[in-house]
Amino acid sequence: MTNILITGSNGLIGNSLILKLEKKEQLTVFGLGRKGLPNSCEIDLNTNWNENSLPEKVDIIIHLAQSELFRDFPNSAKEVFNVNTLSTLKLLEYARKSGVKKFIYASSGGVYGNSDKGFNEESPLQPNKELGFYLTTKFCSELLVQNYCSFFDVNVLRFFFVFGEKQRKNMLLPRLIESVRSERTIVLQGKGGIKINPIYVEDATNAIMKIIEKKGSFNVNIGGNEILSIKQISEHIGRFLNKTPIFEYQDTEAKNLIGDISKMKELYTPQISFEEALKKMI
Repeated sequence: MTNILITGSNGLIGNSLILKLEKKEQLTVFGLGRKGLPNSCEIDLNTNWNENSLPEKVDIIIHLAQSELFRDFPNSAKEVFNVNTLSTLKLLEYARKSGVKKFIYASSGGVYGNSDKGFNEESPLQPNKELGFYLTTKFCSELLVQNYCSFFDVNVLRFFFVFGEKQRKNMLLPRLIESVRSERTIVLQGKGGIKINPIYVEDATNAIMKIIEKKGSFNVNIGGNEILSIKQISEHIGRFLNKTPIFEYQDTEAKNLIGDISKMKELYTPQISFEEALKKMI
């Protein structure tokens, strides 16, 4: 029997992943979140929580939790640090002491910075103030996680714009959908806005399922097949809603954020097109 602990179990990815894992035999899944789930540990990572509240024996930790206050800097800096970084260290120590075999950490593609070209896992990260506070906490946690690779397998997953039906309304895709639906102006950098390669939550969690099975320590980008500008995404939304998006163009250079997913495709290739996934959302 394999025991898996998932933080952020109430989030978009966590909830989807738990549903998949619960169908597997010889697995026990523990969710860590602020709202109760079966086999759940109700812990607010912003508090001075104690690792004694966690299961005595865990084989795999999947650390997906992140602060919902990531945009509220500097007012919520302490809370963001507690959830995104301090809790990562506490979980790593718990993992070391309890004999964990694999630690999977959910980082962000944003740690690379911005570029017209796709970032691969060997691309240098951007440890400077341009990252912003939220991404700085993610960068710090990556460094912490890497230091524990002598104790257990470490997998850092850099996510590029995961989206899905249960996503919080303040995230990119839900905000664009609401802007088009409400006929609010969408501000674009340059002619089309930034380019991204978003991935539907079903594909993202299927990729994680493959990573759980693979031995060894490695980093991997988790993103979609299609590279789309914010304008193209908004126009897709408009067609489904039978609305014409309203754009305002800024004379600034678009700061693209695109992940090279060649390494991910060695394990799993996204199956759901952006248009198909968007239809599910709308």
